[in-house]
Amino acid sequence: MSTKTRDPRLVPVLSAEDAARWPDIADLPRRPFTKFRAAAANRLFRYAAKQIDVRIEYPDGELTGLQSDAVQPRMIIRRPRSFARRVGSGGLIGFGEAYMAGDWTTDDLVGVLTPFAARAAELVPKPLQTLRALVLPKQPASEENTTKNTRSNIARHYDLSNDLFSTFLDETMTYSSGLFTESELSAGPEWAGFADAQRRKVDRLLDMAGVGEGSRVLEIGTGWGELCLRAAARGATVRSVTLSSEQRELALRRVAEAGFADRVQIDLLDYRNIDGEFDAVVSVEMIEAVGQKYWPTYFETIDRVLAPGGRVAIQAITMPHDRMQASRNTYTWVHKYIFPGGQLTSLPALDAVTREHTTLRLRDEHQMGAHYAETLRLWRERFRSRRARVRELGFDDTFMRMWDFYLAYSEAGFRAGYLDVIQLQFTRDEIRS
Repeated sequence: MSTKTRDPRLVPVLSAEDAARWPDIADLPRRPFTKFRAAAANRLFRYAAKQIDVRIEYPDGELTGLQSDAVQPRMIIRRPRSFARRVGSGGLIGFGEAYMAGDWTTDDLVGVLTPFAARAAELVPKPLQTLRALVLPKQPASEENTTKNTRSNIARHYDLSNDLFSTFLDETMTYSSGLFTESELSAGPEWAGFADAQRRKVDRLLDMAGVGEGSRVLEIGTGWGELCLRAAARGATVRSVTLSSEQRELALRRVAEAGFADRVQIDLLDYRNIDGEFDAVVSVEMIEAVGQKYWPTYFETIDRVLAPGGRVAIQAITMPHDRMQASRNTYTWVHKYIFPGGQLTSLPALDAVTREHTTLRLRDEHQMGAHYAETLRLWRERFRSRRARVRELGFDDTFMRMWDFYLAYSEAGFRAGYLDVIQLQFTRDEIRS
């Protein structure tokens, strides 16, 4: 039996080609007790709306949200029935899909999402939070980060198109938080200094890892090669591993053009299969793709290949430990559309897993969540300004709404303090404590 229903009064009008590409946007879910779920979602959303500083407008003129004399971001519910059905069936997945479908719109997406992120732990009454695992979608087995699945998970995001990423990344092609100067951060960073902020971030990590002339460096997660280039420029030899063929192709070309082909090796390889010995191990926002089940394996691999006296520098996106624990088995909109198999960690979790499974110990940390909020703002502004180019690359309007939501959703998490990004240094205890 079909799990979808099409009602032209409720769902967006997409071309046949787009409907085939976006089936869960073109059609509405029809799960057991759909009407009951929609009614419950409607009541729960209205309850939550009264707690946040957002003006929520309905087609009949009704207003909800925490009423304030101040100017509030506007969330406009254009198709209430469709919105409620999606949220009732999929929770936050349905909330994001409703935006992709145009069931709700806004002229300030970050402004709307930030209050939701700030109150994420409180918007759903605690008795109902315990039911989440029973009523919401589960992670597909095909997205668990086994050695069999991980490459396809990575490819679904990073192999979309190098040209797509180049539409909004700076000249360094660095897809992680930049590190701005304090004056830039207070004034609001501008695009002109963005590439320098990315280089500053990489250099700080290399300093943490003690990378210099003659260092043997392992990079887990190549990106598009900027860290390889800057480590090689210091006189290091680098082995970098990735599971993205698109990223590897461009990174190899950049390395060759810079004249560092004799110092840099880039392999299409799962981190679990790394061999050798290295003075420094560096990894930038890659642990998010590992999955909690495999965190011990990730750090055991680093511990195994790290030379005596070596250092580890990792940049990781984190969330509060209690929220990580509460949401660790939740299948989210980000999993479904952006990062299949992903899982954010917390600082206590990283400290605990290294203490339990390795000789590595956390020695230093540098928090920079405010820098990521500005990084995402710059990316999103750049992406929105180059929509015509994105269309030329073959990406449709639904994709652009999805990508816009992803960047805004992420920025809101950092602006609310729900997310953070931290540069971490680990060194090895030569005698296990």
